[in-house]
Amino acid sequence: MGLEEFLAEWHNDSPTVLVHTSGSTGQPKPMLVEKRRMETSARITCQFLGLHKGDTALLCMPLDYIAGKMMVVRALTCGLKLISVAPGGHPFSFLLSSEERDTPLSFVAMVPMQVYNSLQVPAERERLRQVRHLIIGGGAIDDVLASELRTFPHAVWSTYGMTETLSHIALRRLNGPEASDWYMPLDGVSVSRNADGCLVINAPAVHDGPLVTNDIVELRPLLHSEETGRRAFRILGRKDNVICSGGIKIQIEEVEQLLKPHLQQPFAITRRKDVKFGEIVVLLTESKNIGTIDTLCTRLLPPYWIPKLILSVDHIPLTETGKIARQKAEALATFTVEV
Repeated sequence: MGLEEFLAEWHNDSPTVLVHTSGSTGQPKPMLVEKRRMETSARITCQFLGLHKGDTALLCMPLDYIAGKMMVVRALTCGLKLISVAPGGHPFSFLLSSEERDTPLSFVAMVPMQVYNSLQVPAERERLRQVRHLIIGGGAIDDVLASELRTFPHAVWSTYGMTETLSHIALRRLNGPEASDWYMPLDGVSVSRNADGCLVINAPAVHDGPLVTNDIVELRPLLHSEETGRRAFRILGRKDNVICSGGIKIQIEEVEQLLKPHLQQPFAITRRKDVKFGEIVVLLTESKNIGTIDTLCTRLLPPYWIPKLILSVDHIPLTETGKIARQKAEALATFTVEV
């Protein structure tokens, strides 16, 4: 979808807009969201970040998904000047070749892959460092990328949200004295945990009723909040990404986090059914050097986390937004033959 097409949809008589979920845990699905709720979400974000009429925002996300649509809605609702570039891996390369190359940017939203790519090119890196508020969503931010962003002179944020919450409902700082692993809910948003330890979101301005997620979290009181009972949260992993092997529960994200600094080739942790253990940990890799990876896993991981099977595959399956497609990865682990 292009910008003109979305603007036509936004300005038509319908009270809703069609969006698609990202498909990180299954097939992408269409859903209709109310324009008035999108406008409310836009105002909450702009108020939180201190964005005002005339500030400049960069649109470099696909307009097929909520993140890109919300950048446009924030500009329309809050009077931001919107600069649009192609949603590729190097959005600043398009910006630097445009008439707006020297325009100060108050607000940019990107996925981790776009940030990583921009950091590799000196001119793009410098332009990225000049952004007043950079928000990053749509995927995990690993320690290497986070360390690169820690010295940025302006605010860099990791976002938490989903299509159902009309983009983010919480942010955490990645740099400066306020840097933290804890997400701070936006105004009007409260969170709790259910019996499974999963995050429950109550955001009446953007979603009717509590929204139960699959994210296993830890909660703590929100520091310096005037509202008693408000809490911040820290993500531990996803409920559906827990492997139960021989009675031991293993969080997929925690295993990947430990291995990321040491494995150069793309990889993913998944599972396969097993007669003895119920499920076993499987590592998919695009590398052919299985022996080296096995040695690394044995050295780096707790005994119960060590993959019982390492499989070389042509490509790690990803969603259109760059996340690991977990169901496809599990299918690969199930049907790929060990060589």
